[in-house]
Amino acid sequence: MNDPLFATIGELHRALRRRRISSVELTRLALDRLSTVGRRYNAVARVLPEHALREARVADRRLRTARGAGPLTGIPYGAKDLLALRGVPTTWGAPPFARQIFDYDAAVITALRRAGAVLAAKLAMIELAGGGGYRWPSASLTGPARNPWNRDHWTGGSSSGTGAAVGGGMVPFGIGSETSGSILSPSSSCGVTGLRPTYGLVSRYGAMALAWTMDKIGPMCRTAEDCGLVLEAIAGSDPRDPGSTGRGFEMHRRPRNPSELRVGYAPVDFDETAHPSIRDALNGAVREFRRLGVRLKQVSLPPLPIDSAARIVIRAEGSTIFQDLIDSPRLKDLADQRQALGLVAGLEVSARDYLNAMRVRRLLQEAFARIFTEVDILLAPARPGPAPRVDEPIDPEWRPARAGARPRRGPAFPPARGNAALTPAGNLAGLPGLSLPCGFSTSGLPAAVQLVGGPFDDATLIDLGRAFQQATDWHARRPPMPAPRGSA
Repeated sequence: MNDPLFATIGELHRALRRRRISSVELTRLALDRLSTVGRRYNAVARVLPEHALREARVADRRLRTARGAGPLTGIPYGAKDLLALRGVPTTWGAPPFARQIFDYDAAVITALRRAGAVLAAKLAMIELAGGGGYRWPSASLTGPARNPWNRDHWTGGSSSGTGAAVGGGMVPFGIGSETSGSILSPSSSCGVTGLRPTYGLVSRYGAMALAWTMDKIGPMCRTAEDCGLVLEAIAGSDPRDPGSTGRGFEMHRRPRNPSELRVGYAPVDFDETAHPSIRDALNGAVREFRRLGVRLKQVSLPPLPIDSAARIVIRAEGSTIFQDLIDSPRLKDLADQRQALGLVAGLEVSARDYLNAMRVRRLLQEAFARIFTEVDILLAPARPGPAPRVDEPIDPEWRPARAGARPRRGPAFPPARGNAALTPAGNLAGLPGLSLPCGFSTSGLPAAVQLVGGPFDDATLIDLGRAFQQATDWHARRPPMPAPRGSA
């Protein structure tokens, strides 16, 4: 291993068991890179040297005795700063919560400690996970997270620091969260593999809530197999989370052969909807899936206002969750004007609009049930284009509403062609999704495809992801490491 922080979990596990490196050594390397490279990339909310080295020493003892040493034992990781860690600030990426401290650990943190993983840092995020909407990549207590492949570009939100930290070789894996794209988007932008688990598979106890009916926590890793190993550790029943489904997770002992799988896709997503700079990479991925033997079939989502429904649900639930902040003077301390305005506006979402959005959700779930009788997996671009620049607005069309302006009639986001709305659709329906690196844009920024499966079919996504990554090496590509400060 030339650089162990770019190694897979399996490679690190073998090196740790054979004493080629200790957990303390590996953790010190991660802490150093998080403290230097991580800060330059605005990827870090807080480095945890004392906490991490304490857990690393415990892991080394377990590795020496081989008692309870699993695949994650001794491996450092970072967690998005919406997960509570006892006695340490959990800021939710937002200035009004910069000094917030909890006296308990999030369920995911506890599960990974039990698995022997070493928490090295809390990672940066978009404030409040973008609940009110935001206009700028700088909508964060830590500033705009910078992309390891080009620091002038963003990592994507809201798990922005996790994308940068894993993509930039600061930690071998990280934990993000997704309500409507916040794992898949930064994974795609940073060239890492990200898994959005089925809704309710991973406990959200101790995590900031954004939308009760859509929030999910999942891994961002080097490979699909790594995602599966982390999901095995963090999935499981938890009565403290009302959305918990009571299920655990295991990867298939005998992965399904790609030739057994029916994969649905819409050519328009790859040939027209996607940005021209990534079309070659995306179509190269489609050709690779063909070579693997999957049976491709053209499938499109139903013509429903999916994006609009997802945003209504998030806005209504998120504004209710943050009502105390909205009613307080601290609201003005948020980093992004649109975030504050959006939270206030969310309190005005009518019961009619919310219930209509729930009706769209139900129609969408019924449509997915029909689709998954025809195919096993859906394939689409993970993002329609490469990562934007950090100094560009995410939504250049947005303008603050004029006082007294009348709202436009009709859906704010009309039905998309093909499967362009697959990310919000998958989140509304609670389906698992996997982002796989598949190449680069013409300017050298990562591109990725996403696989979406039926409820609790996370393992099949991992099977196909593993097959794709055994046939390609996009997931193994590394960005250039920044030169030390002060160097010529």
